[in-house]
Amino acid sequence: MNNITCIITDDEPFARKGLQGYIEKIGFLDLKGVCEDALQLSDVLQKQPVDLLFLDIQMPHISGVEFIKALTKPPKVIFTTAFEQYAVQGFELDIMDYLLKPISYERFLKAAMKARDYFALRETNIATTVPYIFIKVNGKLEKINFDEILFIEGMENYVAIHLSNKKLITHSTIKALFEKLPQGQFIQTHKSFIAAINKVDTIEGNTLHIKQHQVPISKYLREAVLGQIIK
Repeated sequence: MNNITCIITDDEPFARKGLQGYIEKIGFLDLKGVCEDALQLSDVLQKQPVDLLFLDIQMPHISGVEFIKALTKPPKVIFTTAFEQYAVQGFELDIMDYLLKPISYERFLKAAMKARDYFALRETNIATTVPYIFIKVNGKLEKINFDEILFIEGMENYVAIHLSNKKLITHSTIKALFEKLPQGQFIQTHKSFIAAINKVDTIEGNTLHIKQHQVPISKYLREAVLGQIIK
C-alpha cells in the first residue's frame, strides 16, 4: 500500500507540534503540510491534494466543519478538537475519526491504523473495480465505459455525459456522479464540469480543449487542475 499523504490544520502551535511528532513516528503517514487555519489549508490543497486531513474544528475565519461542507470532494478527515459536542455533526459528514484533546499517542495511533485499513481496502476495491458504469437514460440502463467519457457537464439535477460520438443525459447531480468515477482518471474543473484527464488536447487560459469541445476551469481550481493534468 502507498503511504497516506496528510495535512495538519490547527490554530494552536502546541497542538500542531504534538500531531507532527506523532505522525513522524508512524511510517505509513506522509506529512505534506502544516496549516494554521482553514484558509491556509484551502491554498495548500489546491497545490497538494492529499488523502487525509487532521483537522481542528474551532478555528478563526471558518470552522473545520464549515470547511469540509464547502468542499465538493473532500479528503478523508480525522477531527482533532477539545469540544465533544461536535461529534455527532462530525460523523454526519462521514469523517474517519474524532479525537478529543489532549490526544494521547495510543489514541492517535488507533485512528491512524483505522485510516490505514480504510485506504488499503479502497486500493483493493479500485484494483478489482469494473471499468464501466450503468446510467439510466430514457427509461433504460445504458453501459458507459470510463475510457469513452470525454467530459461531464452538470445541469442542476441532470448531467450530460459527453462521449466521442454522442451525448447522454441522466438524472443525477455532478457531485453524485463524480463519486462513482475512478480516482485519478477524472478531475473536477468547475462546479459544473468534470473532465477526463487523458482526453485533454490543449490548455488555453482557463479553458481545456477536448476534441471540438471547450471545458472551463474555475479560477479557484486552476492550480489543482493544472497540477493533475501537467505531470
